Order: sequence, then structure tokens, then C-alpha cells
Amino acid sequence: MLRELSIRNLAVIEHVTIEFYNGFHVLTGETGAGKSILIDALGLLVGARGSADLVRHGCDKAEIEAMFDLPASHPVWSSLSSNGIDVTSAEMLTIRRELSAHGKSISRINGQIVNLSILRETGEYLVNLHGQHEHQSLLKTEQHLEWLDLYAGEPLLEKKNAYKKAYRAYQEAKRQCKDLEESARRNMQMLDLYNFQIEEITAAALKPGEDELLGEERRKLSHIERISGQASEAYSMMNGAGGLDVFSRAIARLEDIQAYDAQTFAPLLEQLQSAFYQAEDAVYQLRDYCETIDYNPERLAEIEDRLDLMHTLKRKYGETIPDIVAYVNKITIEVDQLENREEYLQQLKQQEESARQQAEQLALALSALRKHAANRLAEAIEAELKQLQMERTTFRVSLKELTEPSGLNRLTATGMDDAVFMISANPGEPLKPLSKIASGGEMSRVMLALKAIFAGIDKVPVLVFDEVDTGVSGRAAQAIAEKMSALSQRCQVFSITHLPQVACMADHHYEICKNVLAGRTATSVTELPVQHRIEELARMLGGVEVTEKTRHHAQEMLDLANRQKGA
Repeated sequence: MLRELSIRNLAVIEHVTIEFYNGFHVLTGETGAGKSILIDALGLLVGARGSADLVRHGCDKAEIEAMFDLPASHPVWSSLSSNGIDVTSAEMLTIRRELSAHGKSISRINGQIVNLSILRETGEYLVNLHGQHEHQSLLKTEQHLEWLDLYAGEPLLEKKNAYKKAYRAYQEAKRQCKDLEESARRNMQMLDLYNFQIEEITAAALKPGEDELLGEERRKLSHIERISGQASEAYSMMNGAGGLDVFSRAIARLEDIQAYDAQTFAPLLEQLQSAFYQAEDAVYQLRDYCETIDYNPERLAEIEDRLDLMHTLKRKYGETIPDIVAYVNKITIEVDQLENREEYLQQLKQQEESARQQAEQLALALSALRKHAANRLAEAIEAELKQLQMERTTFRVSLKELTEPSGLNRLTATGMDDAVFMISANPGEPLKPLSKIASGGEMSRVMLALKAIFAGIDKVPVLVFDEVDTGVSGRAAQAIAEKMSALSQRCQVFSITHLPQVACMADHHYEICKNVLAGRTATSVTELPVQHRIEELARMLGGVEVTEKTRHHAQEMLDLANRQKGA
């Protein structure tokens, strides 16, 4: 639920901070007092586009901040987490938005800066705004199928997910067929190129790691003279009088005196003997190496040519030999497909047809579930409308199967159905699309009925109605008030209204007033205690002049409302 809303320097609002509670809230006030600005502020917090014109004259920026109290199971938390927003320790969700006088906008969720797309995505989980003349998603024909599926519940959604997977497979098979059919000339050109490339790479007979081994051999052969000279000199030094002979004489001297001080000289003698044997082994290895050194310029030239070939292939086909091998394997498959195009095309067409049949079967199953859900939804909406003084209204969900010009079922990303909400508000009148309703009062009540049904499905905790009761009076107005009150048992409901029948049913009543202080206009928002509620209801009943009679009537309306809510 929305716990607190703070607005600073937005239009005629200088600064207001409002606390909200569970239940039904109404906001009343004179026309032009700034009631709709509160709705605009909420709209900005949930992703509506801002404008520098909304910033209060003479101020650098407007600031709006809201605090929501949400259960850990609410889907908004997983949405925020998937967008990289830390929610591990969050108990409250805070949203803040700033609009500068230069048109810049900054949004934050739990202190982290977010773009408008994430803000709008988050707002869809939190607040549902509806105004008398707004085109809400429920009134958009393209959204009706989505709402019907949502009403149908988990069985249909599971089937829908399976269909989407099958539909993607069908589209992929269809795309492959189309690509193969439309690229015949280009493919023949590519066939010649691919064959040349395969021949060039295959002729090279590349081996993984060969380039590294040849590189090491080239370094050796390029410096063979220096290697030979230095190795021979090292051998001479170790094998001469100053080499192993020195070790040998030193060992003989220590062996001669070891008997007189074995504790000291035995370890030294052992170390020298070990060093002597290792040095002797190294000398023999140097001798053998020097004997095998062979300067071979032909081999060096051969290596250079081989490495140049590898460099050329790497430049054309991949950075490494494994990359080149992977490339030739890939184009070999493509060549096989090109050379056997008709056979592959036939296989792809069979795959496409198989994928289509599978998707079509799932689409038919979806249609059956939707037809059942459509009947249940129509019954539920008609029941709600009866409570809203539209007893003779007929509501239907028109499901139309989409077809191709060939007569086949047309498959789309959502199945093979098109859904339109249809209504007839008067007996004898034909059913018409919901968006064609002419009466504002009828539109308001149908919208409220739809909200009452879907409020428990979409899990949006805050519903805001901006003067949706316009054009309604009498018993219909009372029915709207009762429906909003009942709806507030499942979610937090806000209504801007001019009708006392609606205002008296509220659990919390806020008055919006416009005042002029020090030559500046400012709007204030005040939660009304009971006595002040009576005065405000009396004003709504009597207009400019408030009399004892209107006060008495207002008191009576409040008492009746309280008894009805307590029943």
C-alpha cells in the first residue's frame, strides 16, 4: 500500500506531505484547487513523462517521493531484483523523482538511479490510474486477450508458455525455409567461394599447436651459430682444467682429512660429490648436444614458408588454428546444404509443417480454455454491473479465430484468437465493443466492474480513480461508492470525486484547498476529522451556502455509510 506521498514545488503545490492508510480514500475540493495534480504526481512516480512546465514558477526543480509498504511475496521485488536494484534488506519501497526547470528528470528507486523504462515497469506493479477520459489498458482492444488469459489463470498460462515455445520453433523453421528459397542466386556464388576456401584450408593440412612448435624451431635455427658456439665453449670450460678437474681435486683433499674431523667434513664432502656428479652429467649432455647441432638453412626456409601460410590463413579465416578448423567445418556443412539444396529444403518444409502442426494443436487447446474463461468472465462482469445499477446490461467476450487467406488458421505470438470485450447497456441494443460506449456514466461503472474483478488478479495494490463518477447521480452514484468501498477491502483505493454519495463512504477523507499567501498561490491537503467531514459533505450537497439542513443531511449520510460498512 501507499504509506506516504511527498510533493514539493509541483505546479501550484509548494510542499505537502500526506500519510495514507488501508481502505478507501477520497479527495475533494473546489474545481481548480489542485486535486488532479496529486494524481499527476503519482503518475510521474510510476513513469509518466514529465515536463518543465510542471515545475512551480520560480523554482529550480519539482520533487515527488512516495513510500510503499509491500509484502515480501509481491511480484515487484523480483522485478526490481532482475533490474539490478538491491532489495535484500528492503522493508519499504521508496520512489523519488525530480523534474528540473530545464526539463531534466532523475528517478530513484530505493536510492538507486533508474531510467524511465525501469520506473514505468515498476509502476505497473504498484499503481493503476484511471481517469474519466483516459484510454486504459482494459479499454484497448489489443489488451483484451491478455486480460482474458490473466483471468483464466494458471492452467491457461502454462499452456500459453508451451505454445510460445512451439510458435518460436515454427517461426524459426519458417525463416530457414524462406532464407533458403530466397537466396538461390547468392547461394550459388557463395558455393564457389566456399569450395575455394575449403580447398585452400584443407590443402594446408593444419594441425593444432603446429604454429607454436614451428615458431620455437624457427627461433632455434635462426640463432644456430650462436647456440653452437656458446654451447661448445661452455663444454670446453667445464671439461677443461678449470672445470671438473677442480671439483675432483677438492674432493680428494677432503677425503684425505675426513677421518680427522668427520662431523665437519663428511657433509661438505657429500655436497661436493653430489655437485660433481650433476656437473659431470651436464658436461656429457653438452657434449652430446654439440655433436648433434646441424645448421640447416633449407629447413629454416621451409619453416618460414609454412608460418607465412598460416599467417595468411589466420588473417582470412580466424585468429588461431582451432578457429580456422571451426570455420572450415562450418562452411563444409553449408556447402553440403547448398549442393543438396532441394533435399534440405524438403527437410526444412517437413520440419516447418511439423512445427506448425504442434503449434496449431496448442493454439486450439488455448482457444478451448479461452472460450471457457470468456463465459466465466462475462458472468462475473454482469454480476458486478448488476450491483452498479446496470441490471439489464449484457456483457460478452467475443473470440474470433484468425485465418489466413488460404483458409488455414493464422498463428500469432499469442495463439489463433482475437478477443474483444462487447457490451449492450440496454435491452434490444446490439453488442458493441467496450470502447464504443457513449455514456460517461456507463463507462465509469463498466470500468469499476472490470477493476473489481481484476484487482485480485493483477495484484496492483493501489487503485486511483480520477473523477470516474462524472455523469453519474442518484442510485448509480451510491452503487459506485459501495463498490469502491468493497474494493478497498482487497487493495488501497483513491478517488477524486465531486459526489457526496462517494465521499461519505470513504474511510479517510482529504480536502484539497487553494490558498493565496504573500501573493503566491499554494495548494494544501488536509485529512479531515469527522466534524470537518460533515462541513465538507454539506458544501458538496448545498454548494456555496452551507445550512444546518445540509449539515444534518451530511451527518445522516455519514451515519448511514458507517452502518453500511459495519454491516
